[in-house]
Amino acid sequence: MTIDEIMRTSPVIPVLVLDGEADWAQLAETFVGAGLRVLEVTLRTSVALDAIRAMAKVPGAIVGAGTVLNPRQLDEAVEAGSQFIVSPGLTEPLANAVIESGIAYLPGAATAGDIMRGLDLGLDRFKFFPAEASGGIAALKAQSAPFGEVRFCPTGGIRSDNAAEWLGLSSVLCVGGSWLYPGVEDNLEAVAERSRAAAALRS
Repeated sequence: MTIDEIMRTSPVIPVLVLDGEADWAQLAETFVGAGLRVLEVTLRTSVALDAIRAMAKVPGAIVGAGTVLNPRQLDEAVEAGSQFIVSPGLTEPLANAVIESGIAYLPGAATAGDIMRGLDLGLDRFKFFPAEASGGIAALKAQSAPFGEVRFCPTGGIRSDNAAEWLGLSSVLCVGGSWLYPGVEDNLEAVAERSRAAAALRS
């Protein structure tokens, strides 16, 4: 799948910082069953790669690795079964490695310069990050104006109460959110309820 196809699959991409012990495949099944098929597992914890391996086997799940910082982590993420790669920023070494690998890529961008560097590399889909700290909706509207064909997935500060407003922007295909799964102390019924509400934001 292309990154554009992935971004158009669900209005909200759960951004998952997974820690502790849990049935990660069951968690993925919960998201998919509630209508959120695209899952970003951040490489911030020791269990992230094992979680990607488990989740990638779930029918219907499109599992990617987030917080990928360098080509070594890219290789590890691909080996674990990631179908797309997300990075918090844009560097040429990582971007070139991802492009060469052929995997779908969503690099972070917060400025016009970031976007222009991405365009020079043939990229036109970006994670607007950190969304709220970078100026919020007003900033993304201003950033989008000179780049008519560029589309974004705002992440960072997106919540259940403001996601719909972000999704109302013509330059936004989806948003990334961490509110859907706070951690292993949460129960899957609550995860499913939040996910169904998120999936209905653009129905």
